[in-house]
Formats: sequence, structure tokens, C-alpha cells
Amino acid sequence: MPYTDKTIGAFFEDQVRRLPDHEFIVYPDRDLRWTFRQFDERVDQLAKGLLEIGIGKGDNVGIWATNVPDWTTFMFATAKIGAVLVTINTHYRSFELEYLVKQADLKALALIGNFRDHDYLQTVNELIPELKTSQRGQLKSEKFPELRSVIFIGQEKHRGMYNTRELMLLGDQSDNSALDAIKKSLSPHDVINMQYTSGTTGFPKGVQLSHYNILNNGYYIGDRQKFSEIDRLCLPVPLFHCFGCVLGVMAALTHGTTLVPLELFDPLMVLAAVQKEKCTAVYGVPTMFIAELAHPMFDMFDMSSLRTGIMAGSPCPEETMRQVMDKMNCTDITIAYGLTEASPVITQTRTDDSVAQRTGTVGAALPEIEVKLVDPDTGEECGVGERGELCCRGYNVMKGYYNMPEQTAIAIDTDGWLHSGDQAEVDADGYYKITGRIKDMIIRGGENIYPREIEEFLYTMEGVLDVQVVGIPDEKYGEVVGAFIIKKEGADITEEDVIDFTRSRIAPYKKPKHVIFVDAYPMTASGKIQKYRLREIACEKLGINATVFE
Repeated sequence: MPYTDKTIGAFFEDQVRRLPDHEFIVYPDRDLRWTFRQFDERVDQLAKGLLEIGIGKGDNVGIWATNVPDWTTFMFATAKIGAVLVTINTHYRSFELEYLVKQADLKALALIGNFRDHDYLQTVNELIPELKTSQRGQLKSEKFPELRSVIFIGQEKHRGMYNTRELMLLGDQSDNSALDAIKKSLSPHDVINMQYTSGTTGFPKGVQLSHYNILNNGYYIGDRQKFSEIDRLCLPVPLFHCFGCVLGVMAALTHGTTLVPLELFDPLMVLAAVQKEKCTAVYGVPTMFIAELAHPMFDMFDMSSLRTGIMAGSPCPEETMRQVMDKMNCTDITIAYGLTEASPVITQTRTDDSVAQRTGTVGAALPEIEVKLVDPDTGEECGVGERGELCCRGYNVMKGYYNMPEQTAIAIDTDGWLHSGDQAEVDADGYYKITGRIKDMIIRGGENIYPREIEEFLYTMEGVLDVQVVGIPDEKYGEVVGAFIIKKEGADITEEDVIDFTRSRIAPYKKPKHVIFVDAYPMTASGKIQKYRLREIACEKLGINATVFE
């Protein structure tokens, strides 16, 4: 049995009773501090407010917002009333939002005003012209027949929308009877969270996750970092993604750890938050840590309080990992691997693992999760040191893709194994190493080339800050190696230098034929590098018609 079979609401209320005056959520830039008890009171007000406007058990509620303070209020309030919080990528534009609101059958949509140069309010009003003439809570949209309410997260008033202040007042004026009744009817196996996969290929799919899925996964994630009430976690990753709301919020909740979220990632803000709040843990994708380490003001900040954290989202360069441990004092930093469909973490390193294990692997399976590697062609299980597709089975496997039974059946086989699409190998100690996406493998004239291997090699070259390797179509070999490199500041390396560096150090067929210098990589908002876009960029730059090779 996993750690708990409680709902998120019931578990949270246990923590409120245990740690009423302990800080749970702190926003240092605005000096906002909520203890467990204060946050619980706010959550209950919003939960009752949502019930008052007709949102309840089983209803899908979208949230389109950066890491604003009330993001977490919505997360816990919807969980307490059994509604499904549908997290929306902050980078979505009109076309993607329209698809999600329809596909997810949203009954309510909560949003902020804007993100960077994107006016969310304008987008929503253009998609839902009926909003400006509708009574709040009684929206009838031709395009979105299920949608009834739009909620503005903040105090501003907008036509046809509730705002969070009004919902809190409504909740404050109602008694607890309806909320108490609905809490008693909830099962830990109810879906309460729906996250859309990044959509690096095809249309995004809504991954349905339950209390049981994410609460237990969060517990084991925190346990691998040895979290407790004395820990304070700096969280600069987006809450709409599992990295934020499960590895972050659920891991903190289950261990009584204080959350220190940032509304948006900014390397300087991360350094300032760690120093001000004496954070003991920090999360990020490798590019975030690289940006923090490379910041010109890095040496001005005190990182001595740091102990642990998680680096995840994409493969971590060994050199970056060592710098995080040495320069940021994260001696107990961990690496986690997973996917949204797995709630999301499948494997994670431990704080006392060797440096080699924490730089060269993604750790061992979390408790209560079975992991195996299978040959994608034969379905046979692979042995130690053999490469195969990583599959997992256990409490953490999603309930399925929303309204997509065929895609669900492809992802989860008849024996309950979730197929990751990632290629890996395992050592004799049960530690896994991700060697690439199965479809990422470059096949050059019949030779299999693993991008990760070439990337790790190129990281050792002086002047290389970051590198991504992709297959580029080639008339003679079918595919050749292409390296996209971000230079270190002040480095003046050239394409010839890179090719010369590889000449005698790796097998000729593995050498990059094309080297392209870039300032940044195309990424999903959750920090995953879009390798298919790098391939497209290379084809455009080199005048290659990729369709000829497909």
C-alpha cells in the first residue's frame, strides 16, 4: 500500500491541526505569509464560494495563470469540493486555449489579466463574445456549451466575470453544511487534477490524476529529499505543470515543508528568495540552474542554507550538477525522472547517493512503483545494461486521457504497464539512465547514435555552456548528427573548432556534421526542449526539404 489513502483535503486538514501556526506558503517579494491555519481558512472560503455559484463534485475548472498566490488556493479548494482542476499552460494562445476549453468540457475558467505580452482577458473576450452580455454564472456560449462561469483571479471587476474577492465573500457568508457533506462523499480515487501533456507532437491530451496519484507521489518525492517541517522550498517552476504542483506543492504538504513560490522564473529572484527566506531546497530544470550559476550577481548571494532540491525536466549536464552541488551548496540535490501520465515521478536519486549516481543516472524507482525495460520491437524484458523502453506500473499510473480511450489504451497496456516512450538502461543496483526518446535516436547509415552520449561529450569542450543534439536529414546517410550549442559568455569558438574537437575523440560516425550556435532553445513552458523544432530550424537554415526524407 502507498503512504496514504486520504483525499488531499483530509490530509491537508490533518496538517492544519498538527501545524496550525507553521508557515505553509510564503511569497517573499510581496511579504505574503500564510500559516497552515490561515491558508485553510482561505481555501474553505473559496471552496464555499465555488459551491455557491454552482461548481461542485466532478466539474472541470480551468486555471490559466502564472504562480500567483491564489493558484494554490484554487488547487486546494477544488480538491475539497471534488472538482477537477484543469491546469492550463501559461504560454497558450487563442487556438490552443479554444481546443482545451472544448476538449476538457470546462464548466468554469479562472484566469489572470495577462502574461508577458499576452492579454488573457482580450483573448477570452474574443473567444467568448457572449461574456460581455451574460449574467455571471449563467454564460451560454455557442462555442463552449459546457462553460458557465469565468472567474478573474484578483480584485478587478470585468464584465460577465466573478472575481476571487466576490467568491471569498460569498463563501464567508455561507455555512459549512454543503462543504462538509461533499467532503464526506469524496474518494481518494476521484480525479481532481487534469494536466495537458506538453503537445510537442500532435494535440495535447488531458491526463487525469487522482488524490491517490499525486498525494502519494508527492510524499515519496519529499521523502527522497528528507523533507520535514524545518525545510523551506524555493519553487520557481510553473504550478500548471506536475513539477510545480506535485513535486512542489504535494511534496511540501505531505512533510509540513514551507513553500516559497515565485510568480515567474527569474534567476536573480531565485537567488534573492533563497537568501531572504533561508531556503533549504530549490527546484528547477537544468537551464534554470545554468542561468542562476551564470548570473553576474551570483557571488553576492548567500546560498549556505541550501541542502537539497530537484533537477528534472530534461537531461542534466554532469558539469552543471557538480556546480550546483559545489557553488550553490546543494550537496544533497536529487535528480527525478517521470512523465505527467505517471503523476509524474517514477525514479529519483537519494540525498546520500554517490556523486556518480546523482550525475550519471535518474535514480532508482520510488517505493510502490514497478519499473521494467522492454524491447520496443519484441516486448521482451531487457536485462542489466540493455537498452529498452521504460515502463512502470503502480498507484501512480494516471486514470487515463480525458475522453480519449484509444490513446489511453496505447499508453497503458492490458497488464497495467504505462509505456513512457523513453529509452533507458538499468545497472545492477537498480539505477536507471535515460538514453533518449526512442524516436530521438539518430540512425546514420544503419548506425544507432544516442544524442545524450554526444551531448555529454560536447559539454567537456571549453566555451560550451549548453548543447542539444538532434538528427538532421541527409541524402547519403538518411540522418546525420546536428549540434545546437549555446556558448559561454565571451567564448569565441567556431563550427570548425567544434568539429576539430570531436575529430580524434569520438567515433567518426558520431561526429556532428552540422554545428549551429543559438542563444536559446525552443522550449515548452514546463522546461522541456523541443527537439523537433531544432530539427526544423536546422532544415530551414541548411535549405533541406525534410519531407523528402519522411
